Amino acid sequence: MDNLTHSLVGLAVAKAGLERASPLATTVCVVAANAADADLLSGLFGGRWTALHYHRGITHSITGTVVLGVLIPTIFYLFGHVVSIWRKQSSPMRYSGLLLASLIAAATHPALDWTNNYGVRFLLPWNTRWFYGDMLFIVDPYIWLMLGGAVFLLTSNRRLKIVAWATLGSAITLLVLFAPVQRAMGSGDLRPLHLIWIAGILGFIVLRIIKINERAGTSIAIAALALVIIYSGVLAAAHKIAYQRATDAANELIRPSGEIVQRMAAMPTLGDPRRWLCVAETDRAIYRFVVRLGTTPYPVESPRPQSDSNHTPAIERFEKTPGNELVNTAVRDPRAQILLGFARFPFAKVEDDNCVGRTVVEFADLRYTEPGPQARGNFSLNVPVDCASR
Repeated sequence: MDNLTHSLVGLAVAKAGLERASPLATTVCVVAANAADADLLSGLFGGRWTALHYHRGITHSITGTVVLGVLIPTIFYLFGHVVSIWRKQSSPMRYSGLLLASLIAAATHPALDWTNNYGVRFLLPWNTRWFYGDMLFIVDPYIWLMLGGAVFLLTSNRRLKIVAWATLGSAITLLVLFAPVQRAMGSGDLRPLHLIWIAGILGFIVLRIIKINERAGTSIAIAALALVIIYSGVLAAAHKIAYQRATDAANELIRPSGEIVQRMAAMPTLGDPRRWLCVAETDRAIYRFVVRLGTTPYPVESPRPQSDSNHTPAIERFEKTPGNELVNTAVRDPRAQILLGFARFPFAKVEDDNCVGRTVVEFADLRYTEPGPQARGNFSLNVPVDCASR
């Protein structure tokens, strides 16, 4: 998930009661909830391929979570102890309280990241297997609304904080309503999201005006966290239905050709819990399509952006070319090794298989993009190859 979500979760668990565990517990919760993404700093030293290689790695594993959960409160406690000695005062911080708050907040990070289709490697450093929850889109405005509204009610007790929340809320509202998200693969009709967002923002403003926070207190944070859990459970049930529909559709699709389904995935899309991007890999090809819950059980929509839908079939087929020597040569590129180690549905395409001089081998992870000029984001790679290498 994005770091705004992680920050809101850390703040919400603190306001749900952990802030009473020790002074600075709230700060520890927010830091611990985000700490796992420190692995992104690897990109400063090796670029985007190094970041892709290490992200969602050891810091997101069970081992890394425990280490971070212990390290963060230890640093805060020692720093506070040093400051207290310098001021010749006794330290008010309680290490056990900071440790408890940190471990809980740190655990929320890999748990949330598991829920989306990017995946987490829980078992590092002993096992590199990826785990995918496929329930929540990597950016979920509904979670922003539930948790953001709750912590706004509980922390807007001063004019400066109200101004800060108003600024943040306005910026996020502009992002939700006007960002060009229609270019995201699989994005559907976002009008229901926009209506819910506006109604939610207005609702929280009214609740703040009537000072519900003074009467409900920590119950607001507990209720928001409970709503997020219930929401995730509903999406888990929706995922199960979508996966079954995708399996039925794939089997119907490949029946004439006699292909065998090897792997399947039904993945959430941005802002529309009814719309699921599906990828089916067979022994000969990889198929990509969209199923919409509440309609016909078979796919009728393209995963491409809406502006391209008139030019793209509802079901996309990517033919495999096993044993291609140009692909085998391109795979030796260190960047390709990293992308293929990350990709859940890797696909390679040779730009010109009958080349004489040089050509390009195009790699992509079909969860997010496709090879060629339509490729988007950091999940594709073009590797020049000398045709004479054959």
